Amino acid sequence: MRLEKITLRHLKMPMKAPFTTSFGTVDEKEMLLIEAKDESGTTGWGETVAFVAPWYTEETLKTTWHMLQDFLIPILLHKKIGHPDEVTSLFAPIRRNCMAKASIEGAIWDIYAQQTKQSLAQALGGQKQRIEVGVSVGIQPSISQLIALIKGHIEKGYKRVKIKIKPGEDVEIVQAIRAEFPNLPLMVDANSAYTLEDIEILQQLDDFNLLMIEQPLATDDIVDHAALQKKLKTPICLDESITSYEDARRAIELGSCGVINIKIGRVGGLTEAIRIHDLCKANHIPVWCGGMLEAGIGRAHNVALTSLSQFILPGDTAGSSHYWYEDIIDPEVKVKDGYIEVPQSVGIGFKPNMAVIDKLTISKEIYQ
Repeated sequence: MRLEKITLRHLKMPMKAPFTTSFGTVDEKEMLLIEAKDESGTTGWGETVAFVAPWYTEETLKTTWHMLQDFLIPILLHKKIGHPDEVTSLFAPIRRNCMAKASIEGAIWDIYAQQTKQSLAQALGGQKQRIEVGVSVGIQPSISQLIALIKGHIEKGYKRVKIKIKPGEDVEIVQAIRAEFPNLPLMVDANSAYTLEDIEILQQLDDFNLLMIEQPLATDDIVDHAALQKKLKTPICLDESITSYEDARRAIELGSCGVINIKIGRVGGLTEAIRIHDLCKANHIPVWCGGMLEAGIGRAHNVALTSLSQFILPGDTAGSSHYWYEDIIDPEVKVKDGYIEVPQSVGIGFKPNMAVIDKLTISKEIYQ
């Protein structure tokens, strides 16, 4: 393929409810959509996942636009590409900026799947016809409100619930949830809110039969996590600490975790996500696909990735209606009895809803 036209759109989507973590609250999601068209007229779609502020990683919506416009698009435009894996090598001189790289690489994978007459899941090597789905619940104003939310998600069939915790809002909350739902597959996500000085608090969580404790310590750490994992019965899941295959390799060798969360944007694209998946499979490390409050395009990419065999834990790819009044794809991603059907049609399996996209677009630029 040879990319002849790339369109960037800046969208702002209101959320049904605010989503609060240890680093902030999001009540509307801004993102960039990437529409890439090759010389044959085939169009592929990608989506950025960076927030407007550098809470989660150093990237922001504005930095991703800058990187795409001034570096990544010029590298790819009019370049002959035989396979999406080549994009990783083309981007190698550009350090980090994983979310910017992943967004346009995803559009190229979409084009490739269409040209080879495969679903995106098949092009990635996926084997599952449907995937198990969990749900992520932000910090709530009260424990009673949190429990009510969890009950509603259980009734909808979600296979696992993840709650956000931070110092002062942790053990008591988990204890209350366990008293109400003793057999619920439950995990907690700290988003790096703790240090090794909090070992005694984190050890108390061992009493509640959690699936995992996600990213308790610093975002760039694998050494202290190894020390902490030795003190805990509950598996540590690394999220922000894993930005590449090499990060995952080192973490596994050090014993820093028992689970890894793979997010396409955080690791720089689908090609790198597959490499990490294969590494974890070889080392018997369970993986799951985390969410970044994606709209429909990003959600479709997550569904495809989760069809790979080592994604043995339910991910955060909840249905579109969990977050959005209306999504930017047709049909929307739907959950039935805790499962999402993996699309079998060519490409990402969903059509961009241009009426909704145009309504939500703040600005756009065309490069050709």
